[in-house]
Amino acid sequence: MLLHDLGAGDALLTTGHLTCYANLSAWGSTALGRTDFIDDPNGPGWHLDRARFDHGLLTEARSAGAETASRTAVRAVHRRPDGDWTVALRGHGPARTVRCRWLVDATGRRRALAARCGAARRHTDRLVATCLELPAAPTAGGRAGEASSLVESAADGWWYTALLPTGARLVAHFTDADLAPPPPGDRAAFDRLLDTTRYVAERAAAHPPGDGRPGRAPAHSSHLDTPTGDGWTAVGDAVAAFDPVSSQGILTALHTGTAGALAVHARLDGDTAALDAYRRNVDALIAAYRRNHRAVYATERRWADRPFWRRRHAPPGPPPPERTPA
Repeated sequence: MLLHDLGAGDALLTTGHLTCYANLSAWGSTALGRTDFIDDPNGPGWHLDRARFDHGLLTEARSAGAETASRTAVRAVHRRPDGDWTVALRGHGPARTVRCRWLVDATGRRRALAARCGAARRHTDRLVATCLELPAAPTAGGRAGEASSLVESAADGWWYTALLPTGARLVAHFTDADLAPPPPGDRAAFDRLLDTTRYVAERAAAHPPGDGRPGRAPAHSSHLDTPTGDGWTAVGDAVAAFDPVSSQGILTALHTGTAGALAVHARLDGDTAALDAYRRNVDALIAAYRRNHRAVYATERRWADRPFWRRRHAPPGPPPPERTPA
């Protein structure tokens, strides 16, 4: 629906992606539960070739008239006396300066523009992901070809695995940064921890081990204290980044990107209430996420005495200022 609202339709999902027909989970018990998408009116899910999907969105934006600058970063922003902004860009090609009436921060968790505009960043956990990609299995079908995602909880976090469109398998371990996750690049430590799982290890064993090394990425929940200010608006992960267990990252980015753009357009057209409506929209989104986040983690009680789960079962408090996870 969101892609249709953007004018992209289903074209971005018809080539190069893998259909996901079910979510499997061992969460709250050792039994492996299954949620089939055949009962979902929205249809199946997708395991995306993310580079292809992002390129498709960029192509759609260009077709709609957007001017893009690849491999380019914002080096400086300045507010002019007339209220416009000048933005210094540098990257591929010569440096240049552009002028605009409004800034939209879509820089992800870095929040590069909103931070410069004085917005405070808040985080509610220290979740990090340690990820490994295993080569494609030598034969198709069977467990290795299973078109589903799998989540398995553990004493100090949880695991996720799914096939990629290439046939390779993504394996990811999630825990808090201070709870000794497998060090980036330490394959032996990652493999030892993977061997303690039941279902994820079984699926990983169907693939050649390869010689890849695990990488580290932030996965914590965070948001800005305000999604918009004088002359700027944040969208996507820049306004709110969610725990991957929610499976809402791309959905939220598309939703806030659309809502934020419409609000900015209306504000520049003279609607002084548009940004307040966007702020309420984002506040409601974050509140719903927090309720659902607590409900999901509350269903796992086997390790209630372990720090990872104890933190998520504790009554919510005001989020502290954001610290970048290790």
